[in-house]
Amino acid sequence: MTPDERSKLIRQYADGPAVLKAALSRVPGQAMKWRPAPTKWSVHEVVCHCADSEMNAALRIRYLAGERVPRIVGYDQDAWTRLFDYHALDADLALSLAEGARRWTAPLLERLSGEQWLKEGTHTEIGRYTAEDWLKIYAEHLHVHARQIDRNLAAWKARPSGGATKGSIVA
Repeated sequence: MTPDERSKLIRQYADGPAVLKAALSRVPGQAMKWRPAPTKWSVHEVVCHCADSEMNAALRIRYLAGERVPRIVGYDQDAWTRLFDYHALDADLALSLAEGARRWTAPLLERLSGEQWLKEGTHTEIGRYTAEDWLKIYAEHLHVHARQIDRNLAAWKARPSGGATKGSIVA
């Protein structure tokens, strides 16, 4: 990866919270906990996932850049959604945590050395894992979930009104 490519991805990473917030601003309150299908995440769950994922990501890049033999531990995001009952958690706090993790991490990314970007660790699910691999994933992460929120909103608007839907509303 060239320094210019890396800089572009770091800017995309830093812009992620604004993109996520813009998507959330379009979602009415009554659509926040609606699921487009029983096994799909609601917008509320997406935001809570973003908090957990971004906090993990902030630590992962630090392990990759700062540890002698980094080991990155994977987790089951769908299980976390159920086990930690994301609907019972505060979505506004989740958004703040995701944003804070990014604001804390973006300056670090700008200061990593070329050697740190190439340093290898081991991810428990995918094997060899570098800081550049991390950047490729997380530069896009919040953008991906903003698009997911837009799809959920479109499905919520398209659902049959007043009747049963294939999704569900969870209080």
